Amino acid sequence: MTFEPLYSLSGLMVGALVGITGVGGGSLMTPLLVLLFGVHPATAVGTDLLYAAITKTAGTAVHGMHGRVNWKIVGSLAAGSVPAALSMLWLMAGVDRKSIGVTNTITTALGWLLVMTAIMLVFRGQILAFARRAIGERMPPRPATIAVFTVVLGLVLGVLVTLTSVGAGALGVTILLILYPRLDVREIVGSDIVHAVPLTLIGGMGYWFIGEIDWAMLLALLAGSIPGIIAGSLLAPKLHERTIRIVLSVTLAIVAWNLLAG
Repeated sequence: MTFEPLYSLSGLMVGALVGITGVGGGSLMTPLLVLLFGVHPATAVGTDLLYAAITKTAGTAVHGMHGRVNWKIVGSLAAGSVPAALSMLWLMAGVDRKSIGVTNTITTALGWLLVMTAIMLVFRGQILAFARRAIGERMPPRPATIAVFTVVLGLVLGVLVTLTSVGAGALGVTILLILYPRLDVREIVGSDIVHAVPLTLIGGMGYWFIGEIDWAMLLALLAGSIPGIIAGSLLAPKLHERTIRIVLSVTLAIVAWNLLAG
């Protein structure tokens, strides 16, 4: 295994942005590996899933210690996401992952998810306000209905995250905020992070079993991202988060265009 300092530098930059904005590293790391370093999409996704599982474990500990986890939501999400992730891994194991068709499927799905992430970053407030007005005009859903929707959300996230490593962050949190408007935002974010750990771990381990993990790249990314996340978290209170989110959303939109146009 050869240690590549540029991977660590990329991990440092991505980690800092994650610490500042809270946006999942998959939205940044996977397209960076594909476009800048020419890593095959399947290998980039698999390596990033294990990277996410390791980095999110620290976040899980923090949110758990502060009681910011709704285990009922985590369980409902996992009830849909775990079977979906296992099904996607079974499909990935049975196809030629180096084929043009599989490569295009991953990059296209990744591109559109980045577009959705960029929209959520800028317009989350407006989207939530619209959804709450629309729901307010009708009878509120029953708890059983909300639970079913949460399982379905988990199923969708399981497919998307296992295919692209993106989706559990901005997209998942936004929909959870619509489903559970009375819960504290920190509890929603904490539950989403806790749910992402087993999901990304299952996905990463599955990609390992089918031979799509670059261990040298993973170690180099972690070497840079862990201090990056710490630095970003310390810098966050001193920066204008709204401006950072707009710049990040524009960057994601440009990356998405390159993926979709390529």
